[in-house]
Amino acid sequence: MAMKKFNHLQAKSLKEAAALISGAGPALWPGHGKKCGASRTLAIAGGTDALGALKDKIHRESPALVVDLKTIPGLNYISEDKAGLRIGALTPLNEIAAHKTVSGKYKLLAEAARSVASPQLRNMATIAGNLCQEPRCWYYRTPDDQFHCLRKGGTHCGALLGENRYHSIFGGARVAAPACTDACPGNVEIADYLSLVREGNLSAAAEIILRNNPLPALTGRVCPHLCEGKCNRAAFDEAVSIRAMERSLGNNILEHAAEFMKPPAKRTKKKIAVVGSGPAGLAAAYYLRLAGHQVTVFDRLPRAGGMLAYAIPAYRLPRNLVRAQVAALEAMGITFKLNTEIGPKGISLRALRRDFDGVFLATGAWAQKNLRLGRSELLTSGMAFLTGSKPVVGRNVLVIGGGNVAVDVAVSARRAGARSVTMACLEARDGMPAFPAEIAEAVKEGVRILPGWGPQRILEAGGKVKGMEFVRCSSVFDGQGNFNPNFDAGQNKVVKADQVILAIGQAAELGYAAGVKTLRGLLIADEATQATSLAGVFAGGDAVSGPASVIHAIAAGRRAARAMEIYLKGGKKRPEKSAHAAVSPLLALNADCGAHSSRTGHSESKGLTPDGLSAEARRCIDCSCVAVNASDLAPALAALGARIKTTRRTIAAEDFFTAGVLKSTVLDHDELVEEILVPAPRPGSVQGYHKFRIRNSIDFPIAGLAGVFSTAGGKIRDARLVLSAVAPVPLRLKAVEEFLEGKPAGEKTAAAAGELAAKEVRPLAKNRFKVQIVKALLQKAIMSSAG
Repeated sequence: MAMKKFNHLQAKSLKEAAALISGAGPALWPGHGKKCGASRTLAIAGGTDALGALKDKIHRESPALVVDLKTIPGLNYISEDKAGLRIGALTPLNEIAAHKTVSGKYKLLAEAARSVASPQLRNMATIAGNLCQEPRCWYYRTPDDQFHCLRKGGTHCGALLGENRYHSIFGGARVAAPACTDACPGNVEIADYLSLVREGNLSAAAEIILRNNPLPALTGRVCPHLCEGKCNRAAFDEAVSIRAMERSLGNNILEHAAEFMKPPAKRTKKKIAVVGSGPAGLAAAYYLRLAGHQVTVFDRLPRAGGMLAYAIPAYRLPRNLVRAQVAALEAMGITFKLNTEIGPKGISLRALRRDFDGVFLATGAWAQKNLRLGRSELLTSGMAFLTGSKPVVGRNVLVIGGGNVAVDVAVSARRAGARSVTMACLEARDGMPAFPAEIAEAVKEGVRILPGWGPQRILEAGGKVKGMEFVRCSSVFDGQGNFNPNFDAGQNKVVKADQVILAIGQAAELGYAAGVKTLRGLLIADEATQATSLAGVFAGGDAVSGPASVIHAIAAGRRAARAMEIYLKGGKKRPEKSAHAAVSPLLALNADCGAHSSRTGHSESKGLTPDGLSAEARRCIDCSCVAVNASDLAPALAALGARIKTTRRTIAAEDFFTAGVLKSTVLDHDELVEEILVPAPRPGSVQGYHKFRIRNSIDFPIAGLAGVFSTAGGKIRDARLVLSAVAPVPLRLKAVEEFLEGKPAGEKTAAAAGELAAKEVRPLAKNRFKVQIVKALLQKAIMSSAG
């Protein structure tokens, strides 16, 4: 396989190399040779790792420029002073292994260097290159980037549910937001709260949900669960039932609202007006109140909740839940002023701007769009049908529209007693705007779907509707993606009905928003801040986006609240894009694939039972990277307490490694390793590197252990133990180190240490054998400390 052509420059200094890398853009590769370069630049030292990766084209992009660091003078040396050992970044591994001082006084380092690959490769490979190598995972390293995995910026880890015999047994590294969170418009940290559910900590799980979604009891019933559509578990059996779990946790939050939705401890004097009490308005009100502000929600209707309280059918969202949610928000100190008109017939927007420090407009989209056909006055409005307390339903009902509102209308009509319900729309079945799960539910309810037909003529007799004549719709959008239906006049169909309900979309009523710029009947708001053209006025939800899901509206309300908080403090900074919460580099994985879906234990009113909730949470595989750090020098340097000097700073070897997207060290993209500093070991200390591999040469470790022991009187005074190739980063066994202090270096101690280390393992389906290897390496290291 031939590598792509690239330019090659021989650097004369680290400063020159860093400048070449820095000027080329953001990082592309995590570390070839010493440190990877920028987007189109690659820095190599030894090149033993980089050249193979280039030839195999393991990345989507190949570098246009390769900067050779090996030509930089003065970086190949080994010297010792009173402080310890100094090793230049470009020192080859064979020189380290053969150096007398290293072999004698720093035996561990010499053994680790000697264990790498073959003599030919050690002649070229450098110490910094070994530290900065890319992950050793066959999915990551497959030629032509056949598996664009999590570590490369993808959404899937092939090893979690695939071939993982040589991967991590100590959990995974959360290198980016899991696919479920990435798909969620609200960026709810699903995997994080499910891990807490598995631990039985439902309170902490609730707190994580509320950070992004203050209405989980409601979204747990009406959310389109886009997250489940991206769930990687589906590749094994079926997606985790995230919505059902959110529903159960949401119920728990509402039942204990006094605990989870408390009034703010600190309060400000800032006053906020929220116009509209739908999901966007409620979400903004929650987060603004949480920040301590005085929040007043205005709504023209007699009940708070907007579409949640009026338009979503009660069979999907019980009205008592909406009332309970509003009551919880009221208990936080949020004021609701209902039956209050905002606009020319009531309080003006100008007055709100005068009396409040900030205004959020979230009035939704309530106006029913109509058809330009004769006798359209005979049609029933879908919104009027849904919002009516007791809607009148015909025997044979025809619903026009293919969106979620149309589905709600059709199912509601069926449940209200209609003998037959037909739903017709312009779009083909796979192009219908309604969520697939909702369409499937309508079919299950007995609704007949007629996709690809457009209304042509209303049939009537005696002033009453008798049905509709349709014409075949051949396409809905033109080549530029604009709504421009084309019809085949030669294909017609008549559907008889005594009631035709129109549900072809809703429009926003914006008469109240004087001075706010609009476009195509919607308020214009900044995508990141929700700010409008009027200072201090923000907007979100359906009035900005057009009809969308509840979670989309909630996300807009949260964005607006964050931006308003900055505005209220006098700042102009745009809120940063919501990032995934910081987590420990190593996560406890749950990749036991023996469990099948636990969607049993479900009741209509409560969702999953406690046992069902726990069982379903255990099905989450906690998507993260399980590729191991296979550097032999890394654990040795960490065990010796070494430090790594770069062109910018000095970093403890123990803190040098990480696992991120295209990243295996903490180095910045234009930061280069300059020198390795190893402190002088304590006199009489016992060192050793123990490596388990299939072949004595070439192979990377299946597991490795670097150990440094100090003993006195047959007992271990202290120890530093670092594992390699068993976790995404070199793993220090601190609990084992503490256990060994004062213990005799014998078989009993070694066996107990192995069991202690094994308590922390989270093996995958095919690599449990590595647990025994770790125990054996520990036993060998501890026994060797006793001579």
